Amino acid sequence: MDFEFAQQLLISLALGMLIGLQRERTDSAIGGIRTYPLVTLLGTVCGKLGQTYGGWVLGAGFLGLAVMILIGNLPRARRGEGSGITSEVAVLLLYALGALLVTGSMFAVVVVGGVVALLLHWKDPLHRFAGAIGDTDMRAMMQFVLISMVILPILPRKDFGPYDVFNPFEIWLMVVLIVGMSLAAYVAYKVFSSRTGVILSGLLGGMISSTATTVSAARQTHKSTHGAGLGALIVMIASAVSFARVLAEIGIFASGKFTSLAMPIGAMLGAMVVITAGSFFLTRREDSQPPEQKNPAQLKTALIFAGLYAAIKYATAAAKDHFGSSGMYVVGVISGLTDMDAITISTSRMVAGDQLDAVVGWRTILIAGMANLAFKGGAVAMLGSRAMFFRVAMLFGLSLAAGGLILWLWPA
Repeated sequence: MDFEFAQQLLISLALGMLIGLQRERTDSAIGGIRTYPLVTLLGTVCGKLGQTYGGWVLGAGFLGLAVMILIGNLPRARRGEGSGITSEVAVLLLYALGALLVTGSMFAVVVVGGVVALLLHWKDPLHRFAGAIGDTDMRAMMQFVLISMVILPILPRKDFGPYDVFNPFEIWLMVVLIVGMSLAAYVAYKVFSSRTGVILSGLLGGMISSTATTVSAARQTHKSTHGAGLGALIVMIASAVSFARVLAEIGIFASGKFTSLAMPIGAMLGAMVVITAGSFFLTRREDSQPPEQKNPAQLKTALIFAGLYAAIKYATAAAKDHFGSSGMYVVGVISGLTDMDAITISTSRMVAGDQLDAVVGWRTILIAGMANLAFKGGAVAMLGSRAMFFRVAMLFGLSLAAGGLILWLWPA
């Protein structure tokens, strides 16, 4: 027996025993720690035989296994004992994985096998998760499916317009990425909403939309000074997280220039974390309700971001062409007033493609972030209580001072 086949048999045995152990502990009617390894070994042996005698061996093995499962379930069906088919599907999948060890990718088999083990083991948490998802949340997920799996694949992958900056597929791909990040945070917020504290609310709010979180928190304090301190803290946490989100986007779109772009932005994030920590210790005894979050996967939201990203992509290309770095900074201020994602992605891609100097790139992103803080401060002034505005103004003022020092002192 060759060494490669022996290795495949050992992996098949280990994978079957892992799943079998989990099924044994749940009193599976199909089998346990002995049955499942036999199934994976059967698949591996049939896969090996199929290489010599043809694919009919694999089909015969799969059909025979399916018939045995059917016969084994007949007595329970006659007694009227209904049950799910999770174990039955797991058996057939393990047979296929055993065969795939011989005919396909060993890495893929190990990954899928691990996923199967986790899905079987996390039965109760997954059911709780499904129960926590309401109609509104399900609608949000389906809207994301529309955005990512229906609209995206049919868009043309060609560059159009001045500076060749309008690529429908690329622009909508950015929409899918940003909405997907926000939706993941939104689902987490809804699942944990009953246990959401101030810190978690701020963290998830920053991942969904720091601007929307700011507006919601400000409205809650409009008619009362109650909770102004914690409202300001939530706004500050969400704003700090928005800079962490910027770092993640830089890592995705400018990984080769990450250090030069991310270091000053990371310094800004560090300063905001220190300011946030100080605010937390001053207001930790106050009580306040976390702001309500809205579904970020709406088609209208996606269309607005797509238009904004396309406009900023054109504006940055035109500004660089006509006005150099000073034009980029103006675009950063204007775009940062409403959104950080579009200017971050556009600038990062330009730096990654050597179309823009890294120093100009991080300065543009930081200026946009500072403009975004100023915009959110104005929103609190208009929508929130005086007490909350005073606290937000103090926190944002310290943050803007830190940003100004970074722009002034950070070596070029």
